[in-house]
Amino acid sequence: MGSLPERAARRCHHVLNPLHSAHYFAPEASAEMTALGFEGWPATYFALRSAAMGPVGPGPVTAAFYVFSPALVATHLPGAWRTADPAAVLAARLRAVDASSRRLLGADVLASPEMAEAAGLALRAAEGCAPHGRALYAAHAGLEVPDAAHLALWHASTLLREHRGDGHVAVLLDLGLDPVEAMVSHTATGKGMTPKWATGSRGWRRTDWEAAGERLRARGLLTADGELTGAGRALRAELEERTDRLDSAPYAHLGEAGVARLTELAGGFARTALAAGAFPADAFGKG
Repeated sequence: MGSLPERAARRCHHVLNPLHSAHYFAPEASAEMTALGFEGWPATYFALRSAAMGPVGPGPVTAAFYVFSPALVATHLPGAWRTADPAAVLAARLRAVDASSRRLLGADVLASPEMAEAAGLALRAAEGCAPHGRALYAAHAGLEVPDAAHLALWHASTLLREHRGDGHVAVLLDLGLDPVEAMVSHTATGKGMTPKWATGSRGWRRTDWEAAGERLRARGLLTADGELTGAGRALRAELEERTDRLDSAPYAHLGEAGVARLTELAGGFARTALAAGAFPADAFGKG
């Protein structure tokens, strides 16, 4: 990763990602999408996240989102686009991000020079991204950058999050972790979604979760009580390290000093948002 300190890019990603993803859980997003005619979290999520791709059907979304049940995706797409077209959804999404950012961070933070600085740094990093083989990143890269600094930071955080996510999916495929195995092994690290949230929001049954655990145990990656074995920990470490390598370009483009400053600024914003209840308290951990 050039002259960047080890895992500097990953640390930066970890504080930018909440700034991108908080709106999926925000009541403002639910209200905006309800006004358009959408009902329920899955319908809202699929429309919000895939709208940048245009009026797509279930195939591309199942492929790009990776961890969702194909049956759940097909329940909501392409039907979502009969409720509202992608342009209307994208506009609603931006309004929701604006409103939820004001609630979580406060008007003074949004208008601060630090917010403008963070937006500039994140946009500079995103200049180092490339679209090849990265469907979700490429779709979002085609959208206009919003004028307001906090929305520009959210937009850049989205580009960086989807860029890393597209690479992460490629590594999951190469390591032979199917969608449910990926979630089970991530939850076993203590950092992923709880089984209740993972199965409920991703459309899988508890029996699917249990079967994936059995497959991981057969590979020597999971213990009988659901903990990662040494081999399992090594595989998850390899997964993140290879994802880091595929995601190195934007942070190398920004440079060591810029990455450090962006991590500092975004980390402060993320901690404020988390303290304000940006995510459900029971969503993450082993559950």
